[in-house]
Amino acid sequence: MSGGLILIIVLALIAAYGVFIYNQLVALKHNVGKAWSNIDILLKQRHDELPKLVETCKQYMQFEQETLEKVMQARNQVATARASQNIPALGEAEGMLRMGLGNLFAVAEAYPDLKANATFLHLQGRITGLENAIADRREFYNDSVNVNNVRVEQFPDTVVARLFGFGQFKLLEFSTEEKKDVDIKQLFDR
Repeated sequence: MSGGLILIIVLALIAAYGVFIYNQLVALKHNVGKAWSNIDILLKQRHDELPKLVETCKQYMQFEQETLEKVMQARNQVATARASQNIPALGEAEGMLRMGLGNLFAVAEAYPDLKANATFLHLQGRITGLENAIADRREFYNDSVNVNNVRVEQFPDTVVARLFGFGQFKLLEFSTEEKKDVDIKQLFDR
């Protein structure tokens, strides 16, 4: 075998390996996009359900307007962050919304007629289910982002990533405020 033939074979192997890495990075990028789409769908569903819940609660909770308003403000912030795909802002807005919903459900305990209302119970169950699904999808999204981010930093993948403009994605993180326990006693002392 001549030196030229060996060089061609080595270059062909390097090119094939580069194509392999490129295709894997494309798959990772699309996996992150799919994970984000799954979250987006659930956020939209919850966005559509919240006004129904608030309207149902308004019929019973005349003195809890502040709690209802906070839920609707947080809902609007989530919608804005979702529309702009601003992951850090979405994480913060999600934290506010989850706290607001927790407060709303806790305050609802003081209204027996509301707790017995079939519409309220249905919406509460639906929103709780959506919250759980969002948490699951958030975990999948963050896993997808993590795998992508590690790959675009590893050698030799980083060479192909830089050459073709593959970048890192931001994790969807919730604020520390959302992670702390809700003070149920404070809610009932209002």
